[in-house]
This record gives sequence, C-alpha cells and structure tokens, in this order.
Amino acid sequence: MPQELLSVDQVADRLGLHVRTVRNYIRDGRLKAHRIGKQYRIAREDLEEFTGTSVAPGAAGRSVEVSAIVQIDAIDKAGADRISTYVTATLEQDGIGRIRAELIHDTERGVLKVILLGDPRSTAELLHLVAMLADS
Repeated sequence: MPQELLSVDQVADRLGLHVRTVRNYIRDGRLKAHRIGKQYRIAREDLEEFTGTSVAPGAAGRSVEVSAIVQIDAIDKAGADRISTYVTATLEQDGIGRIRAELIHDTERGVLKVILLGDPRSTAELLHLVAMLADS
C-alpha cells in the first residue's frame, strides 16, 4: 500500500494552522517530514503521531472558503506598507483561522490590492481591519 504524503499546505489546512507554523514544527524536529526537492512532504502516519489522533483523508469535513479583493486607491508607499504590516502581523497570530493574503502595491498608480482567501469568520475580521486602516 503506497504511503500517503501530504504537503505543508495540506497539513496546515487540516490542523487549522498557518503554513509558517507547520514549517517551524518541521524545522524544530517536532513534526517528521521528508524533503523532496525544495518542498517538504509529511507522511500521514507521522502527522497522526504528531497530533495523537487518526487523520483520515478528508477528515476535516466540509469546508467553506471566502475570497475577497479589496482595492484601495490614492495610497502612497508608506500607507501601503502600514496596511501590509498590520495584515501580516494579524495573520501570524495564533487563532486567526485559516486564511491567506496577498498584498500588491502599484506605486505608479497609487493602488493597493488586498486579496484574501479563508474561512468566512476570519476573512470578515481581516476585512474589518483593512477597512479601518484604509479609513485612517
């Protein structure tokens, strides 16, 4: 029977953690992983040992994901950096949920795009933060 190998992203999704947290567990030796090229792969058995529970394929159940794109016009580099810093710091907090963000600042046009993908509650919280920062 072939061994099921999971990516760092898949493990993060199943555990409700940020990808960086999973990578830190691997680097600290807390979670066993195999390096294949430039990427880590985690055997399902190693993940079960790490969590102390059985992790069946699709064990996370149904998932709901929201995608949102926020465009902020007339913003300079300093303002875009401030919003980017707050969003990044918020994502690094434990308990924020499963959410991914991409921030792109076009300095020539003075436009910041914030792209969010994640569970509805966490995305709503982050959208609220972005709205507050954009208004200030």
